[in-house]
Amino acid sequence: MTLSDLDLGAVQLPPEATRLRQEVRDFLAAERAAGTVLGRPDSWLTGWDPAFTRRLARRGWVGMTLPRAYGGGGRSNLERYVVIEELLAAGAPVSAHWVADRQAGPTILRHGTEAQRSHFLPRIAAGACFFSIGMSEQDSGSDLASVRTRAERTANGWRLTGTKMWTGGAHVNDHAIVLARTDESEDRHAGLSQFIVDLRDPHVRVEPIRLLSGEHTFNYCHLEGVELTDEALLGRPGDGWRQVTGELALERSGPERFLSTLPLLSALVGQLQRTGACSPEQQARVGRLTARLASIRQLSLGVAAALAAGRPADVQAALVKDLGTRFEGELVNEVREILPIAARFDATRGSYPELLATAILHAPGYTLRGGTNEILRGIITRGLELSR
Repeated sequence: MTLSDLDLGAVQLPPEATRLRQEVRDFLAAERAAGTVLGRPDSWLTGWDPAFTRRLARRGWVGMTLPRAYGGGGRSNLERYVVIEELLAAGAPVSAHWVADRQAGPTILRHGTEAQRSHFLPRIAAGACFFSIGMSEQDSGSDLASVRTRAERTANGWRLTGTKMWTGGAHVNDHAIVLARTDESEDRHAGLSQFIVDLRDPHVRVEPIRLLSGEHTFNYCHLEGVELTDEALLGRPGDGWRQVTGELALERSGPERFLSTLPLLSALVGQLQRTGACSPEQQARVGRLTARLASIRQLSLGVAAALAAGRPADVQAALVKDLGTRFEGELVNEVREILPIAARFDATRGSYPELLATAILHAPGYTLRGGTNEILRGIITRGLELSR
């Protein structure tokens, strides 16, 4: 890696992306009028609505970058970027298909067998198959190389034993891509493999981990001797670390890493407009937040363009995640100072006080999920050292 590799440059969206953006906005306006889009913070994590996902899928907005041969849209990463950017800005309920669309589908396309591609990808694109992430464990979150979940060889395939933690949607989703140790090695990054696990298997036990708000999004996922055939292995045995590294670039660099709290910023602006009295200081602080948002977005677009071109962008993705999630949390605190109205869960749903209450309780997770920011800064530092 060189310093020029870290400089992604400005990205211009193609003309078709502008037309697509208006299509999405028109669709969302109709959904908002029907009461299905309520401008929720963190909607990509907690807005589980399979019916909404299926309506998106019928328009070709799920599995957009998957090849048409597998039921996908065959469209560009930047076109997909525009769609998910609009969905996040609107606070649309997209969590049902989020992981399947963002990383499970592309990972299966890249590393899966033809049978796996033919089985899973059309279902993902149709909004009919939902995935969870089976990476983190207790004491093995950002340090994935220390996972203790084991996959042992059997006469018919593999037996999977261990407990995954923070497994979002495991209580409602269909499958998880699970990282497990298949071989002991002095190199911690060797001997890891990925498996596609049916979350409804009788030997999978899901235990809820509730958010501060009481919402049930995350889980412990106990794998109690899950029997798998060789068809469940994703990629080659021992290639799990390389595969996960590529997957994390998809997970860390998207607009969900800086737009989770945009509905709150929009609500703030709306509230200031309704009061009819916005001081110069308030305007300046909103302007600074908007400027930060625009700069992080440009970096995120650069990563999307790099991934579309087949270039590695692990360090840049870590940078997006670090800058973006810190911005999300700081936005919540800044908004509270700009307009000091009490946060209230019992306020009208979608109002500024209610959205503020929701955002406050979700804020602790922004810099944790997808890898803690402290770990990500280590990745960024190593990348810069190698660029010298």
